Amino acid sequence: MTTQPLSKQIRAAIRNSGMTQYRLCQLSGIDKSALSKFLAGKVGLTLANIDELGRVLGLQIVSETTRADKPAGKRKAKGTR
Repeated sequence: MTTQPLSKQIRAAIRNSGMTQYRLCQLSGIDKSALSKFLAGKVGLTLANIDELGRVLGLQIVSETTRADKPAGKRKAKGTR
């Protein structure tokens, strides 16, 4: 299963929220210009801005795999080969 990049998922969540960019900026404290450029795909956002969007929109990251699904990897101790 192919997952869209997180930035595309955030853009979709913003568009599907029903909030205007103006209202979203008011609630999140994100600069209107920065949000507009992000939605146009011209720039990224800081993690702080992503955190605020997540808070305002009620977003959370959910992994499609669980730890049990991943093969156990062997970690080498520092200084060993």
